Parts: sequence; structure tokens; C-alpha cells
Amino acid sequence: MLVLARKRDQSIMIGDEVEVIIVDVHGDQVKLGITAPRHVPVHRKEVYEEIQRENIRAAAETKAEKVSGLGALFKISKEKK
Repeated sequence: MLVLARKRDQSIMIGDEVEVIIVDVHGDQVKLGITAPRHVPVHRKEVYEEIQRENIRAAAETKAEKVSGLGALFKISKEKK
């Protein structure tokens, strides 16, 4: 992990397009301003982790639905013959 010391109103660059600015420091809380292109998702880590869990759950459900849907298609196909 890279650790950088910055003061209020100073910033860091991530690549050529993402800028993180120290907006305010108050006690143990730091406010960050982030400038990034729209195609770069920016989330709090806890939100990012929840999105990942939901995507995994949705993908698992989709696979199960596809498998059960195939069974129904084979049943219909057999009934038509």
C-alpha cells in the first residue's frame, strides 16, 4: 500500500484522469473530493463490497433460472412430439 501525506487543499492524481483532493480534515474524519470521468465508478468501499455481493448473488440466480428454464423447454418440446 502506498501511503502519502497530504494537507488540506492538496491532491493526488491516480493515472491521468482521477484526482483526489483533501477537502477538509476534522478530528479523525477526512473529506475527499474526487474528480473522475463518468466511466470510472467511484464508491465507498462498503457500498462497493455490497454491489459485488449482489452481482454474485444475481449471477447465481440467473444460472439457476437458466437451468430450470431449460427443463421447461425440454418438457414443452417433448409434449409437442
